[in-house]
Amino acid sequence: MRRIALLALLCVAVAAGADKDKDHFAPKPAASYPGHQTSEKITVAAVPYTREDEVKAAFGKVDPYKYGILPILVIIQNDTGKALRLNLKTELVDLQNNRADPMKASDVTLVDGSRKASYKVPQPPILPIPTTKLHHGPLDTWQIEGHAFTAKLLPIGEQVYGFFYFDQELRAGSHLYVDGISDAETGKGYFYFEVPFEDQKP
Repeated sequence: MRRIALLALLCVAVAAGADKDKDHFAPKPAASYPGHQTSEKITVAAVPYTREDEVKAAFGKVDPYKYGILPILVIIQNDTGKALRLNLKTELVDLQNNRADPMKASDVTLVDGSRKASYKVPQPPILPIPTTKLHHGPLDTWQIEGHAFTAKLLPIGEQVYGFFYFDQELRAGSHLYVDGISDAETGKGYFYFEVPFEDQKP
């Protein structure tokens, strides 16, 4: 009986260790990144993931940017002394004020290998992505949806993070517009953020 209990405990420990190894990605504090903005004791960082070392840490062998998808990591630190509700709206904005909405993470997993990025030449129009999976594309990995930004509540003194995915290249002078942060108790909204990318090179 004791042996069975010991084996059960060992199995639980191994399973917990496997889960921990599977999702080891964790960014630094929001204020430590060049691209961050602080307002009313809320710090928002936005980090385009285009460098090989960064991409590998977050997505393993999969590189979304090689397939024309720009992942932007958003980190939010709450030092307001109040819990925050998050109903985020993000837009990628360039110097000409062109704005792009993010893709759904589930749609990113449907992108196939024919959509490799080549920003030196004009790209053909992109066909609508089907609503059902017809095959497994190169971006159909657990990290794409598993690391997407999904947090809806931010406790006092903590930070949350996740990726937004844009069907765009990273252009110099671009910034990320972030809105939809409010006081969880009163519902009062906080001012939007415009986080620049000037100090972050592709």
